[in-house]
Amino acid sequence: MKAAAVAYRRVSTLPEALELLAGNADTRVLSGGQSLLPMLNMRLLRPDVLLDIAGLAELRTMREHDGVLSLGALVTYREVERSPLIARAAPLLGQAVGHVGDLQVRNRGTVGGSIAQADPTAELPLACLVLGGRVTVASVRDSRQVPLADFLLGPYETALAGDELVTGVQVSTWPERSAFAEATRRHNDFAIVSAAAAGVVGADGRIEQLSVGLGGVADTVLLAPRAAAAVTGQRPDEEVLAAAVEICQTEISPISDIRASADYRRHLAGEYFRRVVLELCRGEGAQVA
Repeated sequence: MKAAAVAYRRVSTLPEALELLAGNADTRVLSGGQSLLPMLNMRLLRPDVLLDIAGLAELRTMREHDGVLSLGALVTYREVERSPLIARAAPLLGQAVGHVGDLQVRNRGTVGGSIAQADPTAELPLACLVLGGRVTVASVRDSRQVPLADFLLGPYETALAGDELVTGVQVSTWPERSAFAEATRRHNDFAIVSAAAAGVVGADGRIEQLSVGLGGVADTVLLAPRAAAAVTGQRPDEEVLAAAVEICQTEISPISDIRASADYRRHLAGEYFRRVVLELCRGEGAQVA
């Protein structure tokens, strides 16, 4: 199947893009197109206007300032994966996007596209959530920042108004230790369950700070704050982790679908919570299969 007829507009400046969004009610924004184009081809979406923002150089920046890493919406997965700045300031992002699709997808897919798509199994929003992510959105009216947890409303649903554009995301720099893991049915497939962790571990092996998030276990990616609190201040021995896993499994609401049952997802969530916490404690920049 091919996409229905649609008006195509390519812009070269952000104000031009915002003006077009404000003047066209049924508009879809095209950046990398890795999610949008298949949906258009299957006619799951039939917008009046396709707004191509790939030429907006001001949305391709990466910078760090005062403990905050800012990524423009058009930064690609591959740029995140290979960036020395991200490897130093927020390595969890690079670990996460290494699990995204294949090289072709990572060359084209963008930060803003992933955030706006709001896929509950997506790796990048999960990593950003663990790092305290905030989304910057703009319109002809104003620009605002929205905590990622408030921006993601449900599967493929966000708090983005019809005339607003995601222009970037900000995360806290947390380079000390991080880990990412996910379960898939086959290589490069969508995650059944994923887990991400960032934290600080003391010289005595006790976890001093910890943030853990899970994907594929609810309508959106989410944090597991009570489970993380259960191991904070302690060494992650088997008894401590077993108690935290039980708590983790009460913080999620998985569903059954073609990839896995809800019960299996709940089991995996506990197992992958355990994995990322242990990997985080074993060494810096951990990444597990």
